[in-house]
Amino acid sequence: MLRWGFIIVLLGAAAAVAGWLAQRPGMVALEWAGYRIDTSVPVLLILIGALVVVCALLYRLWWSLRRVPRTVGRARQDRQQRRGYAALSRGLVAVAAGDSASARKQARRAETLVDDRPLVTLLSAQAAQLDGDEQAAARFFQSMSERPETAFLGVRGLLVQAMKREDWDQALTLARRAYRLNPKSEWVVRTLYDLQKRTGQWADAEATLGETSKLRLMPPDELPHERAELLYKQSLEFSDERALDWARRAHKADPGFVPAAIRYASLLCAAGKNRRAAAMIERTWERTPDPGLAEAYWSARQADDGLKKVQTAQRLAKHNPGHIESRIAVAVAALEARLWGEARTNLESIAGPDAPPRVCLLMAELEEAEHGDLARARTWLMRAATDEHAPGMSSQVPQMMPRPAD
Repeated sequence: MLRWGFIIVLLGAAAAVAGWLAQRPGMVALEWAGYRIDTSVPVLLILIGALVVVCALLYRLWWSLRRVPRTVGRARQDRQQRRGYAALSRGLVAVAAGDSASARKQARRAETLVDDRPLVTLLSAQAAQLDGDEQAAARFFQSMSERPETAFLGVRGLLVQAMKREDWDQALTLARRAYRLNPKSEWVVRTLYDLQKRTGQWADAEATLGETSKLRLMPPDELPHERAELLYKQSLEFSDERALDWARRAHKADPGFVPAAIRYASLLCAAGKNRRAAAMIERTWERTPDPGLAEAYWSARQADDGLKKVQTAQRLAKHNPGHIESRIAVAVAALEARLWGEARTNLESIAGPDAPPRVCLLMAELEEAEHGDLARARTWLMRAATDEHAPGMSSQVPQMMPRPAD
């Protein structure tokens, strides 16, 4: 619409100029090289306009002829690019389909046709990996890591290779570089965190865990356990008062994390704070009863004989009376004290058809120790062996067996 308006305005201006010249006729005389030309002003202007138009057409023709080689070359290059990108597409499809031969063929073809080297290098690396040539893939990934636009992809490829060959130190170095390149990538943050834990970089892992929390890359209910584990590991690196401080922080981060509670209790006992250690174990027992906690509780209460150990176990069981571990703790202490009735009362209440292997083993020991009934003891042992090899039962291997009675 604007274009047509401009044309109308232009035509109107030309008509106005033509009318103005028609009202003011005049003559022009031109002498040059012995010739004389007499004409009117309008005719002279028309001739000048025609000359300008002819010159413009000639210039346009010359300009177009001059650009013919460039236009032809660009058209040829565009055709090559289209064929190259088609080869890239077919190569990526071949990689996805697991066709290594076709992927290598398309990668070589794309390399000769496409100017986009990063994409070609990526396809070549994936084809080499698919073919099992990790050294060639590493060269391609290294080349990508040196280019700013593909640095992250190259580092990620090298990182995956390092993890595959279990070179954890190199993998950690590459993970740190990948984190610097893309600190908000969930995969990078989780990989860096796992590698820091695997290599014992507990302080660095704690910092990464904080970043994970800020980016919300981990479920909130998992964070206390993870933080407690990291603090507990740092406690193991010391043997002075710093160990106690780290253990206290670990227990505070997650009061239900049993290793931290056991470590904290043992350090409190070593510092002469047995009562405080026992109170802490009682609170933890209310959350997560565990055989290791029972052992730590006997140490905290200084239960050094069988009868006192039974009384201590009964006291601990009151903090979670309905849990199976409470009954097992009392039964273990009773077996050591040779209080067969107390042991049988606690074991038979949990020795049903779904009794875990630990209970079956304790029942076998009770039958043999109290009555010398080897047949019944063997039956319980067979049940324990069967349950231990059942899916999901391997974690129930006995952790708190009584010492043989004298």
